[in-house]
Amino acid sequence: MGVLASAVLGQTVTGLLSFVSLAAAIEVSPTPTHIQLALDRGKQAAAKQRSPETLYARFGNADPAQPEGFLLTKLGGLSVLAAHMALRGLDPSTADVAHVIEASTMLVSATIVGERPDFAVNSYMVLDQEGRTIKPFTVRADSQAERRATWPESQKFLAKIVATFRYNDFDPNARTTITIFPAGGGEVRVVVDFAHIE
Repeated sequence: MGVLASAVLGQTVTGLLSFVSLAAAIEVSPTPTHIQLALDRGKQAAAKQRSPETLYARFGNADPAQPEGFLLTKLGGLSVLAAHMALRGLDPSTADVAHVIEASTMLVSATIVGERPDFAVNSYMVLDQEGRTIKPFTVRADSQAERRATWPESQKFLAKIVATFRYNDFDPNARTTITIFPAGGGEVRVVVDFAHIE
């Protein structure tokens, strides 16, 4: 299942948000059933030799010139944890599960494209929900972007912007615009419907 998302640096582009299963919304207070289903999903992915990274709620576009990224929620984090542990022949401990469930923030990671190796330094990310701006709890950006020599045009660089947002600060059911402000100016927008992410 997927959700249309738009990503842009100066224009709108349509992409696909992908994730592993159906969900009603981002679960801020998962039930024991939600927790067990998330753990089972991670174990099943490991049994199929799938990378834990395939369990992230991804957004973006197949076009390498456009931004892409992922969200890591409580249930997504549990699935990723269970997959990592299962690949080692282990199960997550009660303490490991509690650590993920008690997290007060959701992680958002985005990879954006720029013209210089330092273009992402001091970049910033916010969420917008129906005109309300949600500031991050933490935000960091690559100080040295990765060069992509195989780009079809001129040399381009890729950098990650990673932010965490407090669950108490945003609506886990809302259509949300993730906006990234590169330090050099402009903005990158990605629209994601939180109602379709768990």
